[in-house]
Amino acid sequence: MDDGQFVFLVDDDADIRGSLARALGLRGYVVRPFASAQDFLENYEQDLSGCLLLDYGMPKMDGLQLQKRLNDMGSPLPVIFITGHGGVPESVEAMKMGAVDFLEKPFKQSVLIERIEAALETDRRRRAVDMQISGIVTRFQSLTDREKEISLLLATRPGQNSSKEIARQLGISPRTVDHHRARILAKMDVATVAELVETSLKAGLVSDHDV
Repeated sequence: MDDGQFVFLVDDDADIRGSLARALGLRGYVVRPFASAQDFLENYEQDLSGCLLLDYGMPKMDGLQLQKRLNDMGSPLPVIFITGHGGVPESVEAMKMGAVDFLEKPFKQSVLIERIEAALETDRRRRAVDMQISGIVTRFQSLTDREKEISLLLATRPGQNSSKEIARQLGISPRTVDHHRARILAKMDVATVAELVETSLKAGLVSDHDV
């Protein structure tokens, strides 16, 4: 487990909430328990890493409604449902909305730990990708307007957009394009135009259709 990750626990049953929090705490997890979906929403910081253990059947706002609210917020938090009365339709709906798993009480602690570890790993990987994409976008924003223009042309149908063709489109010399290309590759921290295309696709700067 990662010390920077939390296990958020939302369950309206105080006994279950307390026993789960204690058991997971003894396992070394940093647990943040909440008695209701609303309580969680009022205190959740979206930049915190971890996963969410979410009771399905709660008053006012149930687990599925909270999951939908988190999806609407764009929250990346992996969700594991725990429930004492969930059926197949509920579990199918939860999984369709992106839940990692749907566990019915009572469940073995070993199974829960396994699911938590999988959810935390999912969160770690997603955040690593997000950081990589953020770095690409930041480097792209450091380019001058002309460099951005040429960078996108280089990444769009690279087999057709040679320096000569780009120069023709922009009304500048091929040598000037080559000069800009060298600066673009250096600023974007890539060695080749092929790598530039790959990073541009990954960050959504261009689409598969453009390439």
